Amino acid sequence: MSRKLLFISVAGLLLLAFVMATVIYQNYKTTQQGASVTRNQSVVERQGAPIKGPIDAKVTIVEFLDPACGTCRDFYPLMKRLIDQYPGKVRVMVRYAPLHTGSDQVVKMLEAAHRQGKFFQALELLFDNQHRWVVNHVSQPMRARGILNGLAMDHKKLDADMNRADVANVIQQDVTDGQALKVQATPEFFVNGQPLPSFGYESLSQMVKEAVADIE
Repeated sequence: MSRKLLFISVAGLLLLAFVMATVIYQNYKTTQQGASVTRNQSVVERQGAPIKGPIDAKVTIVEFLDPACGTCRDFYPLMKRLIDQYPGKVRVMVRYAPLHTGSDQVVKMLEAAHRQGKFFQALELLFDNQHRWVVNHVSQPMRARGILNGLAMDHKKLDADMNRADVANVIQQDVTDGQALKVQATPEFFVNGQPLPSFGYESLSQMVKEAVADIE
């Protein structure tokens, strides 16, 4: 075998080895990314959390929310806009992040309302009247509870459920998961288990658009 032919053969084998290594690495990377998403979703999403939109939607926006947060209030109609923009494909899951002083008691009210299928009605009522029960960024739970008296529901059950251990456990799980995900401000969004690259509606909208495109 001539030196030229030997050189070509060795070069070909090296190229083949490089291609195979690249393919193996890409497959490994894809597998690792998939596993990462699965692990992330197990922490990001919680079974039984309030959901707006189709239950079986393939794209899930998870929002860690504090009802005393003005930005959460402002984003709320934008969440509904995204659900309407992609009919049947997008849902929003709400989780609790009571970062404002006093909000831990208010999210108990919301979770108790959730037990009666009134979570979003209660949340909207609190958002609409946020100026009445949030003073200098501090929640006033008694005022919030008074506002919820205007909602048609079983108020004796609401007060009883607020003090249930399982309600406290749900909120604690959200707080613990939020800490694991480094949620330090609200609202904090995840799309199919992945955090936003940067905060803002445009970033969220683009991420949802890409997630919808992936399922089509």
